[in-house]
Amino acid sequence: MGYHLHEGVFKLGDQSWCETAEAFEMVVRHARNYTNTMFRNSYRNMAAKAFKFVGEFFTDISLYILGSDINVNDMINEFFDSLFPLVYPHLINPGFPDPSLEMTECLRLARRDLKVFGNFPKVMMTQVSKSLQVTRVFLQALNLGIEVVNTTDHLKFSKDCGRALLKMWYCPHCQDLMMAKPCAGFCNVVLQGCLASVVEIDSYWREYLRSLEGLAKGMRGIYDMEHVLLNLFSLIRDSITYMQKNSEKLAVTVSPAMVSVDLIEHF
Repeated sequence: MGYHLHEGVFKLGDQSWCETAEAFEMVVRHARNYTNTMFRNSYRNMAAKAFKFVGEFFTDISLYILGSDINVNDMINEFFDSLFPLVYPHLINPGFPDPSLEMTECLRLARRDLKVFGNFPKVMMTQVSKSLQVTRVFLQALNLGIEVVNTTDHLKFSKDCGRALLKMWYCPHCQDLMMAKPCAGFCNVVLQGCLASVVEIDSYWREYLRSLEGLAKGMRGIYDMEHVLLNLFSLIRDSITYMQKNSEKLAVTVSPAMVSVDLIEHF
């Protein structure tokens, strides 16, 4: 992914924030499409229903990146909680009828207790939370920098500054020195006085840029947001494969509980 870097300094502006946010959103859209395509190609008989859960999951990811108060682990748990009642009757127990609301809730609860998807949900939590956290902080930091730039772009000079500038440029005219330019020392003194409030933040601004650059570097590697999200479909597919490999044990464990729920419903 590309970021607005020029000689180690970030190009900050409203447009750059929008472009960066749009780049992240494009990655999320591609990741959602990859996941939907995986369901369509590998699990066609339940793909249409899976699209709903996939869409909700990636919508939550987008909202989290933009700053919404959403817990990453909760959104992943919700995804797998919704996925199990869909997968179970189609792949593990094909003769089993579509679960009722009560059965669906029972399957949702059983998913966590029985760890039906193995360790894949936890692996997904680690990868997604670490990659999205850096991405989210980066966008927030970029937005803060834009606010600072916009504020300093509209500074109003004080009256003392105006007088000093007037004196610097036009005093030689009073002595008919029309072509004389202010000396460097005098110019520096005047400009330092006019920009005193801005100069005070210079060291903080440089530290901010270094931190922003460090965040960008942290977005590469194993927890690179693009790498993590675009490979989620593979983790989800592997988690379903894991469940299928343990189908016999799972059917023996889950089916009696489902029968009990069915009996209670019809009692």
